[in-house]
Amino acid sequence: MKRKVARVLLTTAAVVAVTAGLGAFASAEGESIRLVNGKIEIDSQLKKLAEMYKEETGVEVVIESMGGGIDIQGTLKGYYQGDNMPDIFVNGGATDFANWEGLLVDMSDQEWASDTDAAYVNEEGTIGFPYTTEAVGLAYNADILEKAGIDPATLTSPDAIKAAFETIDGMKADLGIDAVVGYCAEVVNLYWSTGNHVFANYIDGGLDRDDTTYIDLLNDGGQLDMDRFTKFAEFVGLLNQYSDPALLVSGTYDQQILNFASGKYAFVTQGSWIGATMTSTDAEAYEAAGSFKCGMIPYAFEDGMDTILTNSPSWWAVYKDGNVEAAEAFLQWLTTDAAQEVLVMEAGFVSPFKSCAYVANDPFAQTITDYQSAGKTSAWHWLNMKEGLAQNATGQVFGMYAQGQLDAAGFADAMQSVIADYYAN
Repeated sequence: MKRKVARVLLTTAAVVAVTAGLGAFASAEGESIRLVNGKIEIDSQLKKLAEMYKEETGVEVVIESMGGGIDIQGTLKGYYQGDNMPDIFVNGGATDFANWEGLLVDMSDQEWASDTDAAYVNEEGTIGFPYTTEAVGLAYNADILEKAGIDPATLTSPDAIKAAFETIDGMKADLGIDAVVGYCAEVVNLYWSTGNHVFANYIDGGLDRDDTTYIDLLNDGGQLDMDRFTKFAEFVGLLNQYSDPALLVSGTYDQQILNFASGKYAFVTQGSWIGATMTSTDAEAYEAAGSFKCGMIPYAFEDGMDTILTNSPSWWAVYKDGNVEAAEAFLQWLTTDAAQEVLVMEAGFVSPFKSCAYVANDPFAQTITDYQSAGKTSAWHWLNMKEGLAQNATGQVFGMYAQGQLDAAGFADAMQSVIADYYAN
């Protein structure tokens, strides 16, 4: 939905001015704004913040959370065509932001913009508000690795990781685990995990944050570096081999995380966001498993890879024809001490704001901080892939590989073929 299309469809909403005299973030009594959130797991925390904000300012913030397999951008486009746009809404990267060209507020003049390095900035300005930092890596149960005599700091090559998998696999009974890795390649509901987050390691693993070599190649007609991708394919083969067969091709996200939280796997192929589930929905199981320490290793499919992938997973943008001033005021309030305490200590976020004094009581907060402090992070350039690539192409090929329909070479060839076809259409 480009600018010229959007302008034809748009029925402009009146911007309601913020009334002075009710405090730093106050607005007119009875005023409201609406926020579409893409992280269903923090719905309750956002609604708590909305209650706090209404009590402080009188402004109602309506939280509309979407998650799972919902096509958020498709839903938002429907809202737009129906003149039902929210004042604040989530975008996951360049492809999403391109849908709203010319329709978003440049927030570079906001106080929060100078308090973070994680804002989404393009030629239109600062158009994305970051709310957390997340990491993609191969998450592990530190207790299991310690019992198996494995130092995670040494797992920076495919040979080292393969040897560790073999060792743990031979000790499953002694360690009380079901499988070495909790890896799910189910294609309908978990394509985003394989096709975005696992695939992301091919694009960025081991690279400097500003290195766009492989995303540029991908976006140039859907090309892959076959030497690099073949190594990646062999690594994914290890995940297939040492995964829980009960979940590999048909498991759900909830099962995958519950089993890891229960101490049934040494590793799990999910990012740092699972910490919030482990300490809330799965808290009883996690406590029964000893509330074990967690960490992450790189998807080291080449020797010497020592980075995990970190980024703001998505951003909140302000719709220019919505209630702009009230929306900007709410986002600024989210950076205050009271709001950050909820986002960090209750939602488990790693704050992207330099002024935040809180450190999350989250299983993965420390490992993210450690990698960031050591300068051992790579970016999330998968966010710039063609829209729908994971759902319609890459996720399907991961599923075929997990089902045994392809070997490593076949996986690489099939991936190159479907990606090139997808970019050609």
